[in-house]
This record gives sequence, C-alpha cells and structure tokens, in this order.
Amino acid sequence: MSDTPVIRIVSSDLDGARLDQAASALYSDYSRTRLQRWIKDGKLTLNGEKVASPRASVYEGDRLALIAEVEAPAGEWVATQIDLPIEFEDEHIIIINKPPGLVMHPAAGHQDDTLLNGLLAHCPELADIPRAGIVHRLDRDTTGMLVVAKTLAAQNSLVQAIQAREVKREYLCVVNGIIVSGGTVDKQIGRHPRDRQKMSVLKFGGKEAITHYRVREKYRAHTLVHCILDTGRTHQIRVHMASINHTVVGDPLYGGRPKIPKGARAQLIEALQGFDRQALHAWRLSLEHPATGKYMQFQAEPPEDMYALCAMLLEDKVETDGA
Repeated sequence: MSDTPVIRIVSSDLDGARLDQAASALYSDYSRTRLQRWIKDGKLTLNGEKVASPRASVYEGDRLALIAEVEAPAGEWVATQIDLPIEFEDEHIIIINKPPGLVMHPAAGHQDDTLLNGLLAHCPELADIPRAGIVHRLDRDTTGMLVVAKTLAAQNSLVQAIQAREVKREYLCVVNGIIVSGGTVDKQIGRHPRDRQKMSVLKFGGKEAITHYRVREKYRAHTLVHCILDTGRTHQIRVHMASINHTVVGDPLYGGRPKIPKGARAQLIEALQGFDRQALHAWRLSLEHPATGKYMQFQAEPPEDMYALCAMLLEDKVETDGA
C-alpha cells in the first residue's frame, strides 16, 4: 500500500462523465470494478472528499486522488535486458531517445521486448509505479525523446504538467506535398468508425486535438515540418497531417502511395518507396523537473534513415533548381 496519492485532473473530454468512467480513463491500469470498489472504500477521492456513489458526476478541473496498491498485471510484465538509449537520468526521471521499432507496452505479439520490459530490467523499482513510470507514448515506429518517471511523486507531477500543457513536445516529420506556410490544425480525434486500428478526425464525439506546424524545409514534392503538440492524442500528428492532405512519408496507416518528384533519380525513388515507417521524430522535449522545478530541454537529431531521406530530398531540389 502506497501512502502517496496518485493525482489525476479531469480533462475537458471527461467533463460531465460519471466518476467511475472518468477514473477508468485516467487510471487505465486498473479495472472499473476495482476502481468502483476503491471509490466506495474512500481510497479514490474527488476534490479531497469521499464520494458516496461511483455514479457521481465529475467536471473539467476536478481533482481525483487514488491511494491504493500499485500492481503490475500478474504474470504479464517481465524484466528484459534491452539497450535503452538513455540521454539523462537521476533519481526522479529518465529521458530516453526511443529507436524505431520499439513498442511501448506489452501487448499481443510483444510480451517481453517492449520499452516497459527494458525499463524494469534497468530499474527494478519501477515495478511499483503504474506503467513502469511511462507518462506519455510514442508510436512503435516513431523515434525520439520521451520522459519516464521513477517515483510516484514524479509521475503525478509530470502527468499534471502534460494535462496542463506545460510539457512542450516538438516533432519533425517529412510529409507529402509542399506546405506553403505554417498553421494550426484544431480538429477532434477519435477511433475510426469502421477501421478500429485507425484514428480519425471527427466532427462530433472525438477528443480535443491541436497541432501547430511550421515549415522547416521545402523540397520539390515534400516538406520537412516542425510540429508542436498542445494535446497528445493517439496518432495525432499523422491524422492531422493527413487531414490537410499532407500525409507523413512512409506512414503505413495514413500515408498512401509515395509521392515521387518528376524526373527523380533512381536512388531517391528507391528511398521513398522503401521508407517503411512514418518519417516522424520526437525532436525536442521541454519540461520543468518534477522535483527541482528546473527548466530542462532535451533534443535528439533524427535517426539515420530519416536524416538520409532529407539529405536526398534536398540534393534533388538543389540539382533541379540548378539545372
């Protein structure tokens, strides 16, 4: 039993929901049945008060606090030695530069080779932290910077900072087509109504999603884009870029056929056709340290495959412009 409460703040998309429904979304490590029991036992409180019924309504900004046993799913989480590219570590947080192909959590087909498994091998005490301290996600083939909490206090602080949009997450991506200038995509995102493996922009019923984007480099038929997230929905950048007809190069779900510049060299054609993951990189992460309050910024340049693709696209542009 931990005496440190795990704090969650009710977000706008949960405004008006039942307490047990909101708790299920905010404490997704636990079943709704267990959360309902903790509500009745007073271990899960609302704005510092015990609530008589799990059916009580909650509203944006309400404060949930859970004091309960922190358990990993029995028999599912195992420690596995994985080479984790750690950029920074102290007794409170770990900053990791995630490589492509690394899944975040155990799931079907990936029971013991995920980031979570590697974290447990690197730092066994993370078994006592929900999700082994992981507070935000990157898709399997998205690379770059992410933060992991090593204590419950650090996890609470980081989750609240992310919800308050105080953690700045900046990405680089290569998209199809030429974007003339920067802008903002403010479109709700939810599960695709027909293909449950995909997310989709929805007019109604989705969750708030805001992506700011800036043009970093224009090529002949592609653009290198700098994206800044206000929110962190599943596949957010990939879905938002697709919604403005600039799909991320290599995206297996939303990308479609590769766009080949007219008269491109065989090497570039092969690179575009063979780029088999989304060209999306979590480039920069800025946050206040959860214990010291010190402002920290971490940056990682794109991995070799994405760097090489950008170099070829730039070379193609320079050669064509000079022809």
